[in-house]
Amino acid sequence: MTRFKQNTFGAGRVRLLLVVASLAMCMVSVTARAGIVGETGPTFSLSAEEGYISVADGGSIYAWGYTSSGTMQLPGPTLIVNQGDPVEVTLTNNLPAAAGNVSIVFPGHVVSVDAGDPGVAGDLTQEAEPGGTVTYTFMATEPGTYQYHSGTEPDLQVEMGLYGALIVRPATAGCAYIPAESCYDREYLYVLSEIDIDIHQAAELQAGGTGPIMLPAAAYHSEYWLMNGRAAPDTMAASGTGVLPTQPYGSLTRMHPGERVLMRVVGAGREMHPFHHHGNHARLLARDGRMLLNTSGNLAGPLLFTIPSIPGATADAIFEWTGKDLGWDIYGHQPGDGSACVDGNGDGYDDDNLPAGIGNNQGEWCADHNEAIPVTLPALSSLAFGGFYSGSPYLGALGSLPPGEGGLNPEAGFAYMWHSHTERELVNNDVFPGGMMTMLIVEAPWVEIND
Repeated sequence: MTRFKQNTFGAGRVRLLLVVASLAMCMVSVTARAGIVGETGPTFSLSAEEGYISVADGGSIYAWGYTSSGTMQLPGPTLIVNQGDPVEVTLTNNLPAAAGNVSIVFPGHVVSVDAGDPGVAGDLTQEAEPGGTVTYTFMATEPGTYQYHSGTEPDLQVEMGLYGALIVRPATAGCAYIPAESCYDREYLYVLSEIDIDIHQAAELQAGGTGPIMLPAAAYHSEYWLMNGRAAPDTMAASGTGVLPTQPYGSLTRMHPGERVLMRVVGAGREMHPFHHHGNHARLLARDGRMLLNTSGNLAGPLLFTIPSIPGATADAIFEWTGKDLGWDIYGHQPGDGSACVDGNGDGYDDDNLPAGIGNNQGEWCADHNEAIPVTLPALSSLAFGGFYSGSPYLGALGSLPPGEGGLNPEAGFAYMWHSHTERELVNNDVFPGGMMTMLIVEAPWVEIND
């Protein structure tokens, strides 16, 4: 169910203003996080809790989630371990008694239970009874992106929010796997899921009873689509913002031209989501924590403009953006301005080892240096000024804007929408825009993005 407080329009408007303010601060700040927020192991203590998540149309939805802090969060904490770690996860069941037992399964790993804290037997794994605990152990033998979720009544408990991501890092820093093709400059996590309000309403109404909680008889029908537990535009608010206390993970993506961005995509719900990333294709590296290699051991993953996110599965891909083949100079250089594109290693791009600073063409495709935009730009009076337009078509350059416009892109980045390619998933219960959507911001090389 979606709960709405009085003055729904006012609540939604305040929420939007808060998110816009957070986004503007993220765009201005040079300390914005460009990595994955999570908790490092190899020992974790989680509990299953009840609570509410916020949705961007001004409502709140009853949900369950794993947490390490005592306050329910959606998705659960991102667990980060190193290859070869002996991982231990203790789960405490603090859900209402009507919810019954709770558990965790870790696809892709051989899991045992601690003999001193075995819980009780369930259909898929050992479970924690109401108020009880169970401890799982496994070796993190293979690097990659995985998920974890409840193995008890998944049709109810996974829908209610009992899921999260597990990342196993190899010994090679800055790489997702062992081969060099998996190395990256920045990484981002995208946990994709959905909500059927009727199921959450039924669970809320029955939570105070003796149980078991009965699911609605109607067919499954989702009304909200989440990215890292948030529906747009909340997806673009900063991680850890106080506006969203039970949804700590944002998904606004930032990069510089020429950098390699590792996309870790997790299908945490029951529906398939076509995750479409504007700006360029991405090279698929792996699925379910296993690299896609040919018989010669070379990367065999395809180039995709949409990553099929399969329920219960994960995908890793490398995304790059350089401006190559646009046919014009993305920085607006002109003959005689003293600029140069230096390709010292013969790869066609400006060398990346030059010192940072305005005038550095890092990531520029040298064949397009000094090339003008091959169209006549319209007059300012004919333009529709969006919040992410800097007033100039060139990366890192500001131009004329009408009064009151331009607060969301003060660094003059290029903005691309990343979203589900299923149209109904771009709304919040039929309110557009929203749903499973975030933004990629390509920043000029002299804009600092801290990892």
